[in-house]
Amino acid sequence: MIEEEGIVAEIEGNIAKVAIVKKSGCEQCAAAGVCHPGGEEFMEALNPLSAKKGQKVKVVVAPQVYLKASIILYGIPMAALVAGAIIAKNITMRYAGEPHSDLWAFIAGVICMVVSFFFIRVYNNRVEKTQIYKPVIIEILSPKE
Repeated sequence: MIEEEGIVAEIEGNIAKVAIVKKSGCEQCAAAGVCHPGGEEFMEALNPLSAKKGQKVKVVVAPQVYLKASIILYGIPMAALVAGAIIAKNITMRYAGEPHSDLWAFIAGVICMVVSFFFIRVYNNRVEKTQIYKPVIIEILSPKE
């Protein structure tokens, strides 16, 4: 499980906007700028425990959800890039010969990758309305401050 601690900043129905608290280990980590790039970060999470504004909570993202989202965001565009380049290279070699076949492969690969990002965006807009990928508050760590 990927766990974060944070303070509930806002409540909207059964969704809580949680300000993520940086851990002490983040200061020594070389990837801190990537993981926590700005000052305060916010995360929307399901609130089955009815946490209130100002409470410190533990938020969990299931690893299978994190893995699935990573594959969708990185794997699909990479596969589209490679598949588009291979198909374009083969077609260009068959009908136009060797000259410029690499250029056409590159162009087709990039076009396929951009199209895949469009479909991922459409999928994201549809899934964003559901609660499939949302983190969940699993524990209230402190009473309302």
